[in-house]
Amino acid sequence: MSLMELQDKSEHVYISTGLRRQTSAEIVSEARRSLRTLATRRPFTPQEKHRQLFGESSSRAHDGRPPSAFSLYAQHFEAPDSRPGSGTRLSPLEHKPSLSVSLDEDGGVEDATLPKPPAERGNTRIGSGGSRARLLRAASINRLPPMTPNTKSKKRNKPVEQIGFCLLQKTILIGDAVSDEIVGELCNACSGLHNALAERGMLGRQCKKRSAILRTLFRLIDVGSDRLNLTIAKLILALNVSGNNLLNICKLVFKISRNASNDTLFLNGCILDSLLSLLHCEDVWSKGEAVLYCVGSLKLISGNTALSRLLLSKGFISVLLQLSKRLMHGPSTSVTAVLRNIADQSESRPSFLSNKSFSTLCLILENHRSDIDICINVARIFSKLSTYTECCHALAETPRCCSLFLDLLGKYSRKQDLVVRLLFTLGNLTAKCTEARERVYEEEGGIDVLLDLFQVYQETPSPPEQFHASEREDVLVKLIRLLANLAIHPTVGTALAANTLCVQLLLEVLECRCVQDSEELLVNAVATINNLSFYQGMSSVVRAQHTHISQLLLKLLLSSSMDVVLEATRVFGNLSQIKDVRHFIMQHKGYVVTLLDSKTPDVCFSACGVLINLSADPDNRAMLRAEGTVQKLIDCLRDFGPQDWHLAAVVCQTLWNCSLDGELQHAEELLEILWLYTDRGALQWPSDDGVRQVQEACWELLFLPVAEKLRQTPPTHSSSPLCVLAFTLCTPKS
Repeated sequence: MSLMELQDKSEHVYISTGLRRQTSAEIVSEARRSLRTLATRRPFTPQEKHRQLFGESSSRAHDGRPPSAFSLYAQHFEAPDSRPGSGTRLSPLEHKPSLSVSLDEDGGVEDATLPKPPAERGNTRIGSGGSRARLLRAASINRLPPMTPNTKSKKRNKPVEQIGFCLLQKTILIGDAVSDEIVGELCNACSGLHNALAERGMLGRQCKKRSAILRTLFRLIDVGSDRLNLTIAKLILALNVSGNNLLNICKLVFKISRNASNDTLFLNGCILDSLLSLLHCEDVWSKGEAVLYCVGSLKLISGNTALSRLLLSKGFISVLLQLSKRLMHGPSTSVTAVLRNIADQSESRPSFLSNKSFSTLCLILENHRSDIDICINVARIFSKLSTYTECCHALAETPRCCSLFLDLLGKYSRKQDLVVRLLFTLGNLTAKCTEARERVYEEEGGIDVLLDLFQVYQETPSPPEQFHASEREDVLVKLIRLLANLAIHPTVGTALAANTLCVQLLLEVLECRCVQDSEELLVNAVATINNLSFYQGMSSVVRAQHTHISQLLLKLLLSSSMDVVLEATRVFGNLSQIKDVRHFIMQHKGYVVTLLDSKTPDVCFSACGVLINLSADPDNRAMLRAEGTVQKLIDCLRDFGPQDWHLAAVVCQTLWNCSLDGELQHAEELLEILWLYTDRGALQWPSDDGVRQVQEACWELLFLPVAEKLRQTPPTHSSSPLCVLAFTLCTPKS
């Protein structure tokens, strides 16, 4: 394994090249590898308490938008293929109804003369309340009678199963309690009717007696069973109803979907195929609100993990994307809301990738940038998907995505829920894609938009723009992380390091925040300063303000948070290249030396980097030895060596530098450890072949050269340092 391959696999940045001095190119290349991307949590979105057509947080005006709650009974449906009603209510008929529906010789459906319902009984309570009873009476039907087969069907050579409800031989009073057994029989009857019609090619508008079937099905809605109504809805949709009937059926399905306990009905039935077929149709515009309620139903049930996976298996994402293209200039809120729910499932990634969904979603975002609900839905989709590397690259390759995000950040700077998700997505893109870093920087005014946001959320808001403290901080965490990731690009990093406003805002975070309340925010701010401190040209504001920065970092070294201590130590690893900073650190040298006792490998590694730079000055070595540095370094070597040969190599190099012009302290103890650690056969290696390969390469290429030199040739006064660190950092895996 080559040294370069080892560097790619190693978590740490500093690579010792043995006993020779590093060239300038090697130092710069090594330092650049130390620039780190930051990770953070995805913005939290609380679940909506109630299932509604439009979410509780929707910004749409309530007036004029379709309702989420309504009542539906048989009377709301129109008699198909008949002339419009006169609006006059007819008096109830006087006799008991008898109804049968069967196939005629031509494959149509023949219905007997419609029966008369019985006279109303004054002492019978129908339903659970008077209003419902009146609605039922207005439907002009009070009983569903048993149905008898038509004798014409017997003329066929092949027996034909009667179409209708001939499993059923009971009289049902609509409005009275209907047992689960009877509901089950009605569901089976409807399913049998559906299957029989399908076998004879009589679905859609092909059935001659379609009107009679639909009238019967409409009346069954008043039974009031969600299970039965979903079965009825499937059959009615298969009969290709349109207009008000289609709207009411979609509203009926939506009403059922609002109850989470009904999710199993959608899971066990085949209504999903019917709903997807409705969305497939080319004339979707002509169906108006029916499509809205259909998509609304899918939005609600897609929050159920099992249902969303079932929808995915049916090519749901492709259907929605095609629908969104047809509705590109129309209402897409519900469509994007369903995609938002589906994006939660990891199984959805292949579908989003294979359907080129990112370009479609960006187009939706661009066409509906004035619709805040759609913008938030799409932003939530991107925030979920961009956490996956392959999706991140696909989004980064989408033209104008970064430009579009920055435009929305400028337009909706006060919409925290949108801002935080766009910043999180951009942070993911810039963490993984060099091209995304370039695009954000090259976008005219892009950096200004980010710094403006920094100021808006950094300042204490005044009424009426009262952001919650946690919301403001969440934005700052995502924003500062984005700046840190941008700084990895040399052009962008140089520009940001030279940007007075950018550096000043970061320092304000260090000045005004405390670790107890804002740990992640402080960690990100210090890590960003760390990345910017790599660019130490004459234009660097970080270099110019090194004294103030050092004072702020020194306070953080006393923090109880090891993450904050680690980031502060890493910055000192960069700034300690400056002589004035080395002098400042030596005035407080005890802080850095104490870090060797942290028992945290990353902190010890970064502390060694600072100590190597300090020990480059001959005047500092004796003071460092007097602080007990050598003993602490030997303890680190003993504790961490076999687990981290990279750290062991840096410890040995620090020992060499600290002992250059004086007697090697604790020489016997050090030599004993070095004899053990340089004997390959005496070491215990991991059983995993891959891990062992990396550890052996680290041991051989990094640790062994400096350890053998330190063991065989103790430092003398004329010796020169192994090397002086130009940039000392630890890089956790991002």
